[in-house]
Amino acid sequence: MDLDPGLSAFSAVILAGGRAARLDGVDKASVEVRGRTLLAHAVDALIDAAEIVVVGEPVHTERPVTFTLESPRYGGPVAALLTGRDALLRSTPYLAVLAVDMPRVDARTFRRLLEAAHGHDGAALVDPDGRRQLAMVLDVGRLDAVRPDHEGQHDLALRVLLADLDLADVATLGEEHRDVDTWSDLRDLG
Repeated sequence: MDLDPGLSAFSAVILAGGRAARLDGVDKASVEVRGRTLLAHAVDALIDAAEIVVVGEPVHTERPVTFTLESPRYGGPVAALLTGRDALLRSTPYLAVLAVDMPRVDARTFRRLLEAAHGHDGAALVDPDGRRQLAMVLDVGRLDAVRPDHEGQHDLALRVLLADLDLADVATLGEEHRDVDTWSDLRDLG
């Protein structure tokens, strides 16, 4: 798959700061699947990114990333996404967003998302039931245009933030949409 060179310039935010209540509060980023942490899988999926910011507690990584905590703490995915976006040092036209608990997403997934984003405000991975997943690519300028003020980002639903954006839907291949919300999810993915 040949990407437009302009589309390959992207930075990334990994959302890793949730409470993981259904996993007894364990730090999802450090949970292992197939002998590697969920964070290692997420960083590998974003290998083509110019820069990666992880919104969550610091966890050892083999590749360089920047860690930050969302503001407000445990404010939900929008607060985490926008905090991560603010922590980026580089300016790129696209921002990749990935939940840390999706170990089946890989670099090919993000290449497909980037390609689909061309001519749109971004692209989102959709599961077999048509639900958007926390694996997406957003046009940074359009994200900034719909951004609420700081207080408005606490517990705002991601679908509300992105409602005015024209996002291309990209169907999952295989089990890309599978995430780790419970111990049984972890067992089934292992």
